[in-house]
Amino acid sequence: MNIHEYQAKSIFRQFDVPVPKGEVAFNVEEAVKAAERLGGKLWVVKAQIHAGGRGKAGGVKIARSLAEVEQHANEILGKTLVTHQTGPGGKVVNRLLIEQGIEIQHEFYMGIVLDRESGQYVMMVSTEGGVEIEKVAAETPEKIVKEWIDPGFGLQGYQVRKLGYALGLSGDQFKAATRFMLALWKAFQATDASLVEINPLVVTGDGGVLALDAKMNFDDNALFRHADIREFRDFSEEEPSEVEASKHNLNYIKLDGNVGCMVNGAGLAMGTMDIIKLYGGEPANFLDVGGVANPETVANGFRIIMSDPNVKAVLVNIFGGIVRCDRVAKGIIQALEQVKVNVPLVVRLAGTNAEEAAEILANSGLDFIVADNLAEAAEKVTAVVKEA
Repeated sequence: MNIHEYQAKSIFRQFDVPVPKGEVAFNVEEAVKAAERLGGKLWVVKAQIHAGGRGKAGGVKIARSLAEVEQHANEILGKTLVTHQTGPGGKVVNRLLIEQGIEIQHEFYMGIVLDRESGQYVMMVSTEGGVEIEKVAAETPEKIVKEWIDPGFGLQGYQVRKLGYALGLSGDQFKAATRFMLALWKAFQATDASLVEINPLVVTGDGGVLALDAKMNFDDNALFRHADIREFRDFSEEEPSEVEASKHNLNYIKLDGNVGCMVNGAGLAMGTMDIIKLYGGEPANFLDVGGVANPETVANGFRIIMSDPNVKAVLVNIFGGIVRCDRVAKGIIQALEQVKVNVPLVVRLAGTNAEEAAEILANSGLDFIVADNLAEAAEKVTAVVKEA
């Protein structure tokens, strides 16, 4: 689950991770009042969307008066920001973060992420703060310094010192940075985060170290432990079909293709998408219906797939292990009585009672395209899409 910058900073404050003073605003009047409460003569008006690159898209503005705060809030609220992370459709700005202006001496990058290959966490720092970290990794990877953290031992003092020295810090700035990293690690670990990213991390004019930006992602499987973080979920930032799928406990991710996929098992779903591409097709989604492909689950899956106007054909690929193929076949037939699928439907069922399932489909009177194996299924579904 992703959250907004201002929400991530509220978590940072709980764990003594230094951040600038700021307030969220949902309209122009709230933005101006927030700036008044913050005081000072310099403010930053920041669009709050679940995407990076906001500054380049015009979503971050400096204000040197309350009149400019009002002007920038009017310009940004309701605007559709298109960044390298939003896609061409962009995201509409529904809220702002108003922050105090900060005197910046240096900008750095800092992040923590789970490295699944090693089974450890990685804390990364770079002197190239304010630059897209993907660009730094591609062009100057030597400028990213990493320390792998064993989950059993946590972040160690020598690792913190090594990262501080890598940023070229010394004296009070070095001490502030080491305290910052230890507090950030505590926040990351305590909230079951899967990613924390700060770009830029800044050293201020008085030698302090602050998170000028904040991005946090969380492990969905651990959210049952964090009711307060669950409340941060902003459904307006998510794909509507994915939100609907989550209500039915379906694992669904919308993609840009035209072949709808309904599969049981995440590994099989990924394999199905791969073979569709191998045969020249483009998957329209990842959809794992899980181990219980009953009529209700299948019907909900069809509804979500057919909500995508780009879908020109549907491939159902079910392996009957725990669930028998004949039951799946009956479930598909019953589901089609509830949901209209007005595109070609290719079905491949394999495993327990697959022969009985094929007979049920053949005698259903419905217009299925039946495939005996996955390669045949992919070939047939891409062929009907090309014909369409």
